[in-house]
Amino acid sequence: MSARTDASWNELNCNSWRRQDLEEQMNFKIGGVPEHFNFPWRLALEERAFDNLGLTLHWSDMSGGTGQMIKGLETGTLDIAVLLTEGITRAILQGTKAKIMDVYVTSPLQWGIHAPLHSEPSILHSETPPKFAVSRYGSGSHLMAYVLGKEKHWATDGISFNVVGDVYGGIWALENHEADLFLWEKYTTQPFVDKGSCQRLGQVDTPWPCFVIACREEIYCQHRVLLEDMMKVVKKYAQRVKESPNSSETLAWRYHLKPTEVAQWLKETEWNLQEVSLPTTIKSVVDFLTEAQLISPQQHQQWEEKLFCL
Repeated sequence: MSARTDASWNELNCNSWRRQDLEEQMNFKIGGVPEHFNFPWRLALEERAFDNLGLTLHWSDMSGGTGQMIKGLETGTLDIAVLLTEGITRAILQGTKAKIMDVYVTSPLQWGIHAPLHSEPSILHSETPPKFAVSRYGSGSHLMAYVLGKEKHWATDGISFNVVGDVYGGIWALENHEADLFLWEKYTTQPFVDKGSCQRLGQVDTPWPCFVIACREEIYCQHRVLLEDMMKVVKKYAQRVKESPNSSETLAWRYHLKPTEVAQWLKETEWNLQEVSLPTTIKSVVDFLTEAQLISPQQHQQWEEKLFCL
């Protein structure tokens, strides 16, 4: 952390999370997008806030987003992931051996609707569904295309996709007319809009809390108490990021954003600082996936048992 950090960051008393009974350090691999949402995690790691839990986290930036993290959970290259709610919900219901542990961000994600620079805005009102650039199938950029499609009354079977890997691939696809639209978090893509790589035609928001924390099933079953203590630490750091008067400046400097944009983003963003009912919170996601035929009726069965350790 730079000198920008004020003294309030150091007030977190990690001794409250000490685990006296732990004889050896636990090591877990965790992934998340390299974006401002995950600053509480990065700050906690830099200040070694998990040490007194007997926990070492090895963070990996996942520029490929939720689809890349789902693959990591499936292959074991990740133990824990901070990822989009709709993506991991669908993946688990389709067989990924993971559990949703908690909601991370309760506010919606504001997805910018990006198009090639000289495209006509009328593309959003066409009866013909567009081609979307997506990072991966099962990612947020993929599934949110169906949310936008529902809003625009497009036939879901007419929506097509070009898999591009990450945000840079999405911008490339627009610049080279390999896609009509690309959905990505609007503050992250603002620098691309500012320099004329693409235009933003509007936004579509997730109708549910946008980020959750998920874990490989076997890890969560074996270390549930430790992981719940880990999440308490993260919530303390999220609260300090939210309340610190220096956060706008720090985040702008760290993520190459404008301080005024970060200040607005902080007003709009709510990290989960409390306990929430996971079934109640996630039900609207499951209902949407079922209605959009993105999961089968069989996959919908016993969805609470599949998604959570209740």
